[in-house]
Amino acid sequence: MNKMREIRIGKVTLNIGVGESGDKLDKAVSLLKEISGSNPVKTKTIKRIPTWNIRPKLNIGTKVTLRGKKSEEILKRLFKAVKNKITGKKFDKNGNFSFGIKEYLNIPGAEYKPEIGIIGLDAAVTLERPGFRVKKRRLKKSKVGQKHRITKEEAMEFIKNKFNIEITDKEEEDDY
Repeated sequence: MNKMREIRIGKVTLNIGVGESGDKLDKAVSLLKEISGSNPVKTKTIKRIPTWNIRPKLNIGTKVTLRGKKSEEILKRLFKAVKNKITGKKFDKNGNFSFGIKEYLNIPGAEYKPEIGIIGLDAAVTLERPGFRVKKRRLKKSKVGQKHRITKEEAMEFIKNKFNIEITDKEEEDDY
């Protein structure tokens, strides 16, 4: 197989949307720090939504981005939390996918902490091939050709083979 056609994990982003600033947000930050081992950043609002008591530049969530070996290790643990099953709907047309975990207690190695409580999180995975840097670089930006992009089917096949994941048609209520 051509080395430039190999698919790899670009990054894994763990996200917790709290919806308000304060104590809940601090708990979410400490949870992400414990799970990932990296320092999370707080996400801010852009718009004003008076009915939800949201104003611009208000911290309402937290996220952490993992790359390299660390991303693969955390992804293996997250897949175990969803019992190695993902629906086909979770993949987009560019081969990226995301899934949610209702309780962090389902993640192997995570222990219940009364000061945090029970919180869920989302994981977004970005897949890439060698050569995808051309669309991100500062000088001489270029587009990635249509043939070099990752399709939904290629991404599903990669996840099946690399992590031994079962891709189902519909979600099962009890699993998540």
